[in-house]
Amino acid sequence: MNLQKLIFTENACYKAGRKITVKGIMVHSTGANNPWLKRYVGPDDGKLGKNQYNNHWNTYHPGGREVCVHGFIGKLADGSIATYQTLPWDHRGWHAGGSANNTHIGFEICEDGLTDGTYFKKVYLEAVELCAYLCKQFGLTEKDIICHSEGYKRGIASNHGDVMHWFPKHGKSMDTFRADVKALLAKDAPTEQPEQTPQVTTGEITVGTVVQFKDSAETYNPTTKAIPNWVKKDYNHIVTQTTSKGKPVTKGGKTCVLLGKKVKKSGGDPVAGVNTWTAVDNLTVVGSKTEDPKPQRTYTVKSGDTLWGIAKKELGSGARYTEIVQLNGLKTTTIYSGQKLKLPEKQGEQHERQNQSKSRICRSHYADAVDQGTDHRKGAGSDRQENR
Repeated sequence: MNLQKLIFTENACYKAGRKITVKGIMVHSTGANNPWLKRYVGPDDGKLGKNQYNNHWNTYHPGGREVCVHGFIGKLADGSIATYQTLPWDHRGWHAGGSANNTHIGFEICEDGLTDGTYFKKVYLEAVELCAYLCKQFGLTEKDIICHSEGYKRGIASNHGDVMHWFPKHGKSMDTFRADVKALLAKDAPTEQPEQTPQVTTGEITVGTVVQFKDSAETYNPTTKAIPNWVKKDYNHIVTQTTSKGKPVTKGGKTCVLLGKKVKKSGGDPVAGVNTWTAVDNLTVVGSKTEDPKPQRTYTVKSGDTLWGIAKKELGSGARYTEIVQLNGLKTTTIYSGQKLKLPEKQGEQHERQNQSKSRICRSHYADAVDQGTDHRKGAGSDRQENR
C-alpha cells in the first residue's frame, strides 16, 4: 500500500471536529470517469499534479453541498496508484448519507471508464491492503467491511449503488473483497509454533518475573523489528505469559516469553508494555516474581447515594468521583440503588503500592548489578535515598 496523508483542513466536515468510535469500514467509488487523485485531493503536494479547476474537496463552501471521506485511492501524476488519507480515521465523515457516518470509516476508489482491467486490479488490491491496515488499527475483521450499496440495504446509508456496479465487471464482489482482506490479515498475523528443539529454556523466567534487555539485544525475536533504545535503557519489563495454548512459543527458532507490562527503572507502578514475544536469550532477570494485585474494591449503591458522597466516604475526597466514573465507564453521573461500582484505591494505598514497587524494582536492579560485578553503587545509593 502506498499510503500518503493530506488532511482536508479546509473542508467543513473537518472543521466540525466530531469524533467517532470506529465500528466498521465503508467502501465507496466516485461514480465519475476520472481516475486521477488530483480531482478530489488537493492542493498539489508535488505528487498529485495540479488541478487546474481547483475543485478538489479540500475547500470550504458555506451553505453549499459538503461531503468528505477519510481517504481516496487513485492515480498520482506519474500514473502510479496511491491511497491518500484525507481525514483523521476517527473523525466523523460525511460520506454515507445515514447513520453509518457515526460508526464507519469511509473511503472512495476513483473510477475510470469501468472497463480497464489493469487499473481495476491495482486499485482493488490497494483497497484490500487499506482495509487490512484499518482492521489491524481498530480491532476490526473483514465482517465489519461493507460497501455503500450494502449500507443502504441495512438502512444506514443513502441509496447508492457503489461499488456493485463496478466490481462484478471484473469478476469481483464484496464477498470476494472481504475474503481477500481476511486472507491478507491471516498472512500478516504472527504465527506461534510449538517448540521443537529449543536452543534455550525459560529457566528461572516465569510469569511475573522482572527482566531487562541485554545490551547485545537488537530485535525482540528474529522475526520482528528493532528494539527502540528507550525500551532497553529506560524500562524493566514484566513477563506476563510463557506459553500459548499450553505450549512454549518459538519465533525464528528462539524460545520466547511475552512482555506484557513495563516499569521504569527509576521506580513506579507497572504500566502497559511492549506486548511482544521476546527471545529469552535477549533478556536478563532483574527481580523475582511481582506481587499479585489486590482484589478490586467494589461498592453497592444505596438509596440516596451520590457519586460525590461515595467518593468522599470511600476515597477520602468527593472530588475523586470522576475516577469512579472513568473506572466504571459511566456515561452520566446518574446511579441507582443496587448498582455495583468498582472503586479506585484509596490515596494512602496508592502511595504505599508506589513506594513498594519502587523499592522492589530498585533493590532487584542493584542486586543484579552486584551479581554481574558492575559497580552501580552510586545509582543504587540514589535509589535507596529515594525510598527512605
